[in-house]
Formats: sequence, C-alpha cells, structure tokens
Amino acid sequence: MAQVVSITGIKSHTLRKWESRYSFLTPMRTETNIRFYTEEQLKALLNISILTRNGFRISQIDKMSQEEIYEAVSETMMLGSKEDEINALIVAMISFDEQEFDKIFKTEIIKSGLLSTVTQLIYPFLRQVGVLWGSNKVMPAQEHFISNLIKRKIFHAIELLAPSSENAPKAVLFLSEGEYHEIALLLAYYITKSSGWNVCYLGQSVPYENIEKVINAVNPDLLLTIYTSNNPERAESSIEKILSFSELPLVVSGGPALSQEQIEALGQNIEYLNAPQDLITFLEAFKVAV
Repeated sequence: MAQVVSITGIKSHTLRKWESRYSFLTPMRTETNIRFYTEEQLKALLNISILTRNGFRISQIDKMSQEEIYEAVSETMMLGSKEDEINALIVAMISFDEQEFDKIFKTEIIKSGLLSTVTQLIYPFLRQVGVLWGSNKVMPAQEHFISNLIKRKIFHAIELLAPSSENAPKAVLFLSEGEYHEIALLLAYYITKSSGWNVCYLGQSVPYENIEKVINAVNPDLLLTIYTSNNPERAESSIEKILSFSELPLVVSGGPALSQEQIEALGQNIEYLNAPQDLITFLEAFKVAV
C-alpha cells in the first residue's frame, strides 16, 4: 500500500474510501489479509490520479468506461504537469506501449528540449521505477523496455548534432567494470558533443585494461565516468584504478556521494560534478583553458 501511495500520490485513506464506495477498485488480498493491487489496477489508479489532479470528480470517473478514461487522460496530458507525465510514463512502461511513451517524450522535447526532458522528467520517472522495482511491481522486461526506449531517444538526439571540429578537444566517456546503467552517461555524451567536443563513447562496464588501451590510441584531453551503484567504497576503488594508469583529468559524477576529503585524497586530477549543468560549465571552461 505504501508504495502505491508513493507512486500515485493518492492517500491510503482515500484509497480505502474509494474501495468502499465505488466499483472500479477492488484490491486483491494475501492469505494474511494484506491488500495489494494487480498490474491492471495500478495502471487504472495512475490514470485516475491524473484525472483527479485535473478537476475530475471520482464519482464522475466511476461512471466512465476504460476508453473514456483513456481519452480523458490523453486530452489532459496536453497541458499536464510533470507529475501527470511521470504517471503516464509508468502506465506506458507497464503496458509496453511504445507509442504512448513516444508521444509523451516528443511533446516534452518540443516544450523543453532534451536536457530538461531528461533531468526534469526522465530522472524523476526512473526514481519512481526504482520504487516499483523495490515493491516487485515492475518486472525486469518492463524496466529494460523503457530504458532502451530512453537510450534510443538520446542516441537519436546525439546523431542530429553537428560534427565537431577535428581540432576540438577529445573526451573518452565510459562506465567502469560492473556499472551498467548508462542513461546518465548518454546524457553526458549529448552535453559533451553539443559543447563542441569530440567524443569517444565506450558505454557500459568497460574493463580497465581496455580503458588504458583506448587512452593510448585516442590521446584524449579528458576522461569522464559516472557511477550509478550507491557504493562509495566501490567508486573510490574504481577511481584509484583509473588514476593508476592515467594522469588525465577525470570527471566523475553520479551515484555515491564521495566526501570532499575522499575526493582530495584521490588527487588533483579529479573533478566531481553534481548536475548536468555543472558539466556544461566545466566543459566550456576547460576548452577556454586549453
């Protein structure tokens, strides 16, 4: 119940009231009488939460067919809030609905651009997916489905960028061994390339010996990596390995929040960034310095 409240924004006492008064919501119960919601019920609640936030009365929604609810949600989403868009993305993920995801993503891109779409919509959405994952409301196939759609969109945006000058500074972007979630790294790819840099993108879980060989082959000006696993000790160990074979500036971001003491202890070549906008500022300053 707590996870459903967190995801939908509908309070638990409201859910119980709806159960007793209306026919659209009848939760399942475990052998120990603990209520839970099926995938279809969760999708319905997400759509209902969008409508109630936008002025629909629950008694009105109770009389609507599924088709009418879907049409009303679609119309509401034209002027919907980020919270509404996140709920709609969750429904699209659960339903494996690529067309709905595409519609929401494209609309937000037109309104705000890629950087804002990813940071203000996709990142909060993925945090909600994490809540669903933790409560076993999402299966791996659904998470993989939506992650791959997001990655395809960012790759497409990267392909549309103008080529960088041959004399532009070079950056090697990678996730180190054991790091697999590359959406944040792809956004860094987009930012770096749109800032006029040449980018050598290696992707996820790259062996350290491969990183060293790429550095020798490409002769970059900068390395950039992101940690998504929330383990500071693992990140610190990984950074130490990279620094053992490279004296290049290393930009680090993501997951575990390394303390200022840990960063300083790793050496002068580390630049720890907290947000995409910080990367834009850093890259511009680096180009001027070079």
